Amino acid sequence: MTTETAPAGADERVRQVSAAARLLTRPEFGAIVAAIVVWIFFAIVANDNNFVSWGTTAAILNRAAPLGLLAIAVSLLMIGGEFDLSVGSLLGWSGMVIMMLVTPSAAGGFGWPLWPAVALALLIALVSGFLNGLLVLSTKLPSFIITLGSLFIFRGLAVAIPRIRTNRTQLGGMDEVSGFGLADTLFGTQFDIFGARFGVAILWWIGLTAVAAFVLLRTQFGNWIYGSGGDANAARNTGVPVTRVKIILFMTTAAFAFLVAFIQTVQFNGSDSLRGTLQEFNAIIAVVVGGTLLTGGYGSVVGAMFGALIFAMVQQGIIITGVDGDWFRVFVGAVLVIAVIFNNFIRTQAARR
Repeated sequence: MTTETAPAGADERVRQVSAAARLLTRPEFGAIVAAIVVWIFFAIVANDNNFVSWGTTAAILNRAAPLGLLAIAVSLLMIGGEFDLSVGSLLGWSGMVIMMLVTPSAAGGFGWPLWPAVALALLIALVSGFLNGLLVLSTKLPSFIITLGSLFIFRGLAVAIPRIRTNRTQLGGMDEVSGFGLADTLFGTQFDIFGARFGVAILWWIGLTAVAAFVLLRTQFGNWIYGSGGDANAARNTGVPVTRVKIILFMTTAAFAFLVAFIQTVQFNGSDSLRGTLQEFNAIIAVVVGGTLLTGGYGSVVGAMFGALIFAMVQQGIIITGVDGDWFRVFVGAVLVIAVIFNNFIRTQAARR
């Protein structure tokens, strides 16, 4: 009788997992496949409408970038086991803070130069994120409830205070403010590639996704995020500062909401009290489609990037094919359900392996 022996130097207790199996259990795998399928679908269906063109590609990426930026921070927070439903309202509030500060005093504003106004708006956003996190962790109430309240507070502030100060809920004229030139270069520049206009926000989106992915996968803080979302009590017992990690994550979502607000304020030469409406739900959907579990402890920033890309591809595909835009929400709802089912299956397989 013959017996099988393990290769020299191998530990027979360690199960060897193939590269294909590891790929299948990556959280972003489903989103990457879905993005390819969606692109192929519209490339066939909307071929006569120039879906496969530089112009359409630019439109898709320009549409995806703001949502993708929000999805970066939302994915980190959800991996850490929390939600932030106030991110869209904070986006609108941050934009209005900037515009109220730079609007001339004769028009009801404060007449500040741009960059001091930007600094104060960022500080307000960070304090808002800090308070969200502090309330969640000190009261031990679900972050869903706390940030749902914040959603209404920030949206109310974005509407009420500008109306009191300026009697308007839309403020423009940023291009007339001192310091706008540098802001336009950093956040409003568009690049002409093969006749299509790509906004610089795309570069911010890609670059910050790479930074966030590195932090999540290659640093101790990234391990703390996974631990805090997977089992907070166990993480605390191993020395993870769970409270600090989660508050930092809430502040990160606030900072990214501010960043998107600033980019859009520069691009559109002003702000609107209702800007960012429903973006918190769109960001969560993009993150879930990207492979992040609603229960925390498992997910991917890269997956969130592809989730935002899918969102934008479907929106643009519906526009250029002339399909009634009401069907977009039907698609989003269906994709969300399918993504949750698929992600649960993938997570189960990963746990078994």
